[in-house]
Amino acid sequence: MQQQIQLARVMKNQFFEGFVLVRAAEQRTSSNGGKFLDMTLCDLSGEYNAKVWDGAAQPPKAGSVIKIRAMMQEYNNHPQLRVDKMRPATEKDEIDMGQLVPCAPQPADDMLNEINARIDKMRDEDLQRVTRLRLSQCGPKLMYYPAATKLHHAERSGLLHHTSTMLRMADAVCAIYPTLDADLLAAGVILHDLCKIDEIRADESGMAAEYTREGQLLGHIVMGVSALAKACDEAGVKGEKKLMLQHMLLSHHDLPEYGSPKPPMFPEAEVLHVIDLLDARMFEMNRALDAVNPGAFTERIWSLDRRLYRRAHPPVQGEEMDAAEDGAAQAEKQE
Repeated sequence: MQQQIQLARVMKNQFFEGFVLVRAAEQRTSSNGGKFLDMTLCDLSGEYNAKVWDGAAQPPKAGSVIKIRAMMQEYNNHPQLRVDKMRPATEKDEIDMGQLVPCAPQPADDMLNEINARIDKMRDEDLQRVTRLRLSQCGPKLMYYPAATKLHHAERSGLLHHTSTMLRMADAVCAIYPTLDADLLAAGVILHDLCKIDEIRADESGMAAEYTREGQLLGHIVMGVSALAKACDEAGVKGEKKLMLQHMLLSHHDLPEYGSPKPPMFPEAEVLHVIDLLDARMFEMNRALDAVNPGAFTERIWSLDRRLYRRAHPPVQGEEMDAAEDGAAQAEKQE
């Protein structure tokens, strides 16, 4: 499979020919009685609605890879693919799933090693023991599971991505605020979303299909508090530590309308909520901005309730940043 243009870069009235992953596909009936296929197709750049107006076409299986020839059109101000030809992918196509499935920017092994290394550094043996136990209970699913079905970190290994990034933020915040219990915060970060593995149904491609029955009836917060209570009992973690860990999981969404029946009631719980929200929003913003040209606005982002602007000129970084700072310093001296 050769490198191909991303769907997000295909302009209106431009043809696309290449491989895509089928997220959903079903045959429907139009208002005039004709049959057509309504599909959701994706690659690394995002998901797109697609139509096949040939009534004889059969819907491909969700999760399969197909090759299509399609024109990018627009319907109700949203991009839509009109598929003229399609066929299933074969072994001869040598599909590179890395071009089709949104993936975390780091290998899963590296992110898991980073998390385990942070557990190894814990001085609190109780927190270390229960955190390691809960992590081991996740099994191999942890290596590929997404952190959501559609929103932040809805990607292969997204749960590891979200957790490892938050761990780095947690350590940085603790360096600024030394009164925080760094081990308690790190444990909360590692534990807070582990039950998304039970909340979401996903395959090894990392694509989330839907919420499980337990996920819809209980949600990862309630399931997480319950699983943590059992793990604490098994690990011999009792009293205040057990209660504080449970509260951190219970309150990490902050408000009842977002799933938390209690607001954060001590500093580590508050920081957990804040860095969780920050990491989620940065992910969603970066994903949305990657899909538009510099100097342009995104469509309204539902989860953020706003449009975003992508700056026309990239920020100065690295050696250019050092040169800019040196130049500014010289200008101040001359003044």
